[in-house]
Amino acid sequence: MTWTVAPEPVDSADAAALWRAYYTEVSDRWYLLHQGRRTDPAELEREIAANAGDRLTPPAGLLLVARYDGTAAGTAGVRLTEDPSIAELQRVFLLPQWRGKGGAALLVAAAEDAARELGAGRMILDTRSDLVEARALYARLGYEETAAHNSDPYAEHWFGKRLISSG
Repeated sequence: MTWTVAPEPVDSADAAALWRAYYTEVSDRWYLLHQGRRTDPAELEREIAANAGDRLTPPAGLLLVARYDGTAAGTAGVRLTEDPSIAELQRVFLLPQWRGKGGAALLVAAAEDAARELGAGRMILDTRSDLVEARALYARLGYEETAAHNSDPYAEHWFGKRLISSG
């Protein structure tokens, strides 16, 4: 079994299904933790539609899809910020059945390569306290916690990493 990671349009069937799975998981985790319930289905549909990924399209962004033995298994998105020397990592996600098989590190590495190709020398990201697996992954891959770089109401931890040219 092998991993592949490649760019994919945000509106492809696989990308859309992975976005739905990602958003459902992170939204449900937040609501279960803070309100003891899952996300309201109508709210879920509104948020999925409102955040379709238009910022993850060329020329200033990219969505990557990881496949495990040909099956769509996860995503990572990269977008340039207002400062084009800085890229933001978004939507790093693997379906539960593919976790623990090395795909997350491959996705992040591919996202870093994509950010360098877009001209960025630094990658930033934000995440929540309850997403402990994500925080551990980023720390393991050399990301360091930084001061807040945005005011997203769900962001509780901010990370950054200098991107050293791989070539």
